[in-house]
Amino acid sequence: MAVRELSCSLAMAEALKEEMERDKTIFIIGEDLVSNGGIFGQFRGLPELFPDRIIDTPISETAIVGAGVGAALTGMRPIIDMHFADFVTTAMDEIVNQMAKIRYMFGGQAKLPLVLWAPDGSGLNAAAQHSQCLENWFVHVPGLKVVVPSEPADVKGLLKAAIRDDDPVIFFQHKKLFNQTGPVTEEKYIVPLGKAVVRRAGTDVTILTYSRMTYFCKEAARELARQGIQAEIIDLRTLMPLDFASIAESIRKTRHAVVVHEACTTGGFGGELSARITEELFDLLGGPVVRIGARHVPMPFSPVMEKYVLPQVEDIVAGVKKALRR
Repeated sequence: MAVRELSCSLAMAEALKEEMERDKTIFIIGEDLVSNGGIFGQFRGLPELFPDRIIDTPISETAIVGAGVGAALTGMRPIIDMHFADFVTTAMDEIVNQMAKIRYMFGGQAKLPLVLWAPDGSGLNAAAQHSQCLENWFVHVPGLKVVVPSEPADVKGLLKAAIRDDDPVIFFQHKKLFNQTGPVTEEKYIVPLGKAVVRRAGTDVTILTYSRMTYFCKEAARELARQGIQAEIIDLRTLMPLDFASIAESIRKTRHAVVVHEACTTGGFGGELSARITEELFDLLGGPVVRIGARHVPMPFSPVMEKYVLPQVEDIVAGVKKALRR
């Protein structure tokens, strides 16, 4: 099969087209989907192909998520477009108390095949209410699966897996990566949930990351290599379920771990990873796990201040050296 260079946006649109052709129970609901193919171009061409299954709604996240939950319970496979991940705050009861718990509370008699698609992250100078990374909120809630892809091929493969899953999946897709390109095969494929991937092999330290920070970590690894430090980069891809076996395999080799994410360090997923690595792999570690994330402040609008708040390549390099005590 041929391999093309696609953006994350086009890879997403291709995944949706393939899945909607395969399964007529799939539909997409949200705000501003039809005009211009979505605000990020992620639905380009789909309204013309599936005019009755791309549904624009009023501005009410509570109603949008509630409608999706009801549709999933009655045999449909809805994809809910949250417009911006920040807007999950207005639908937290539907997500946390309904979507996440229904299958358990019904004793497995009902399933909830639903994807909540949430564009997250900063880098666009969209200020405090449109720039957050909130993935750890939902990792904390039993019953939800959480996906955080970085590369176009994974956007396509993981989205297809999420759509076919019988449990609710929150699919975080970084806004800054919509134009990020990468190789995507023409072959139809699925990337399974709960499987990490090694983006760069190394022997000295394991860098655990996901989403946009994967690219920052690659750049940091190149700089570290020039200084004689070989970093292994693991792109987690999904946070729940978590591929802890791959994490353990890497740390068994390198004996050092650094966790990098864009979300605030305080209360971020790095804390969970650090705790679990320390509890379960303590005898393998040659030093403490180092966490790198954003400063604990609302995201500024100013480009200079936004960059200051976010972790940068030089922060990752310094964090690795700290882990290695160099």
